[in-house]
Amino acid sequence: MKIIIDADACPKTVLNICLNLGRQYGIAVWTVASYKHNIVSDHHLTVDSDSQEADLKIINIAAENDIVITQDWGLAAMLLGKEAKVVNPVGREYRSEKIEFMLEEREIKAKARRSGVRTRGPGKRTAKDDRRFHQCLENIIIRLLPDIS
Repeated sequence: MKIIIDADACPKTVLNICLNLGRQYGIAVWTVASYKHNIVSDHHLTVDSDSQEADLKIINIAAENDIVITQDWGLAAMLLGKEAKVVNPVGREYRSEKIEFMLEEREIKAKARRSGVRTRGPGKRTAKDDRRFHQCLENIIIRLLPDIS
């Protein structure tokens, strides 16, 4: 088991929570980001800045029961197919039974934006988001630990 972070747009507090929980539970934490980002991590993979480079690298290194942190719904869908656990930076675990609906919603919003409609972006990050993320990630780790030999 490893924790993999899509680090291009990952909040620093989320990175720190992952690093702390990784140390606490003895789990390697990997970060993947383009060369344009300065990420401090024990296991960092640098990719080109082309679109989807980080996503492709994450898909290639992720395995069953790895935990991936990303806000990219398309990447989450691919990872769920590999039986990885996927969490967004505000502490919501992506689930196979909901991902198709989420992708449809994303397409509807993208279509609306292309036609000139303005959609809301994410709200400002709060301490509550950090607490929710910490709790969600730790719950997944605890849930997976008995399954790891």
